Amino acid sequence: MSNTLRPYLAAVRATLTAAMCLENFGSQVVERHNKPEIEANTTKEVILTPLVVSRNENERVLIEPSINAIRFSIKIKQADDIERILCHKLTRFLMMRAENFVILRRKPVQGYDISFLITNFHTEQMYKHKLVDFVIQFMEDVDKEISEMKLSLNARARIVAETYLQQFS
Repeated sequence: MSNTLRPYLAAVRATLTAAMCLENFGSQVVERHNKPEIEANTTKEVILTPLVVSRNENERVLIEPSINAIRFSIKIKQADDIERILCHKLTRFLMMRAENFVILRRKPVQGYDISFLITNFHTEQMYKHKLVDFVIQFMEDVDKEISEMKLSLNARARIVAETYLQQFS
């Protein structure tokens, strides 16, 4: 992990840990229903102020806490068109398999690349610090994976170009 990424991830970790004080809370509108209030958006009193932790304009995190759930959205760094395409393909691949990731949403929040939904049931079944560790590790790995895919793509393109140009020499 680079030295410039470390303070950003530390701020995300601290903010997410502080926001993850979730409790079981039934719906105030429909009896015997317990839906994530951040998703249902039926009562404004139980939704807390959204927080944005930003490294720069292209790399930021949106944390939307409520009384029984947190929606965590990530805007992944995309410096050029190749990174934009690779990021889109990778996030689409992951979101198509959202049921295997438990906390991953199928559709991201508008303006972000990928979103997670952590409910009070997740914090009851799993350790909170492990959930935070997973999200932070995911943020590190997705940047590393996109960089590796870009390097691999450029190397492959160079080999193809050299092979094609050998025909003319």
